[in-house]
Amino acid sequence: MQLARVIGTVVATRKDPRLEGFKLLVVRLQSPAGKDEAGYVIAVDTVGAGVGERVLIVQGSSARMARDAQDKPIDAAIVGIIDTVELQG
Repeated sequence: MQLARVIGTVVATRKDPRLEGFKLLVVRLQSPAGKDEAGYVIAVDTVGAGVGERVLIVQGSSARMARDAQDKPIDAAIVGIIDTVELQG
């Protein structure tokens, strides 16, 4: 899993039919301390996330295990909305 922040949306009127009904969000990877890291990912939203929220994403075969994502062409999925992150030491 990776930490990320939702920074935008993607609208694609023409796409693989198996992606119909999925919301696509642009996420920016983040460190545990909340600092933006290099790289952006387009992720399928499975939890109702919105712009500005910190989220948990999974990629690769793990993304296809998310709710309603089985047998779909998905490489990244948002699987959680983060409330807090606590770091020790």
